[in-house]
Amino acid sequence: MKRLALAVAAGFALVALAGAVGLPDLAGAQDAPAADPDTLTVSGVGIVVAAPDEAELSFGVETRAATAREAVRASADAARKIVNALRQAGGRELRTQQVSVYPVSGESGRIEGYAASTAVSAVSDVEDAPALIDAAVEAGANQISGPVMSSTNAEELYRQALAKALDEARARAEVLAKASGRSLGGIHTIVEAGGSAPIPYAAERVAANAAMPIVPGAQDTTATVSVTFFLR
Repeated sequence: MKRLALAVAAGFALVALAGAVGLPDLAGAQDAPAADPDTLTVSGVGIVVAAPDEAELSFGVETRAATAREAVRASADAARKIVNALRQAGGRELRTQQVSVYPVSGESGRIEGYAASTAVSAVSDVEDAPALIDAAVEAGANQISGPVMSSTNAEELYRQALAKALDEARARAEVLAKASGRSLGGIHTIVEAGGSAPIPYAAERVAANAAMPIVPGAQDTTATVSVTFFLR
């Protein structure tokens, strides 16, 4: 019994001595974070320029009558003719934009009648927009605005801009890495920082005369990325 007691006491003393000397803390070693690798973060912007291929125009008509009911009825009849003409001319995505009715006062301030207006929009290919304008005017449209230009392949244009943005980010990173005496490694992370699809371009208000020329011009599609590269 005495020998057993002495052995236990010796064991406790050895543990205490190990703590005093300082054995490796395995738990602490497991929790220690790994060192961050050498990296370089840069941003890149890509821009793709393309001509829009769609045009949206708005066509309105205003009618006047002695009563509000009569003015609305006349405006509806006129708008119906315009819609039919736009469809026959190849217009698509037709929709009513606005319907309004309001009193018309004379110089004395007295109400002399009522006016009603209706606006309808339609989309066409850019090259077909002049024919759309002609058809609406012949059908009675007396208010025309637009066109608002857009691209049907907006998503594809944005993808191209993203690829250009990545190429620019890589080119910038190579310059910085070389200047610091390092070489560029692989990509650590890529973050799409944002961008813009083709911004609809609103041309000046068109006049209501035949064969109105429509010039689409060009639009910018922009993409931005933030890229982190490994350094060697």
